Amino acid sequence: MKKCPVVHFELPYKDGKRVSEFYSKVFGWDMMMLGPEMSNYILAGTTETENMVPTKPGAINGGLFQAEEDHKNPLITISVEDINKSMEMVKEAGGKIINGPHEIQGVGLYVAFEDSEGNRTSLLQPNS
Repeated sequence: MKKCPVVHFELPYKDGKRVSEFYSKVFGWDMMMLGPEMSNYILAGTTETENMVPTKPGAINGGLFQAEEDHKNPLITISVEDINKSMEMVKEAGGKIINGPHEIQGVGLYVAFEDSEGNRTSLLQPNS
């Protein structure tokens, strides 16, 4: 079986300005607040990119989301070739699809799921 890499991370936050300043000051990350039309999501640029793809092997970028009672844990995004097949494999292995697939404009198809232990994570079928 082909290995599917982790391509993105997400962290919850309570105070967007405070968390942006923290990661910028401590780690030098480029933090970009997207605003209410994008659910106050914050992009976290941790490495240089070319056409939104990290230029350093193994490096990934991420984002931060406003914490909610039922969604307040960090999560990772795993790249897959066929999101529908991967969704079926998640279910067959004891996981649960939370939502999706949804298209992220210019990025690909996205699905949130829980693994067999209740950990929330996600799948991404990148655009070609």
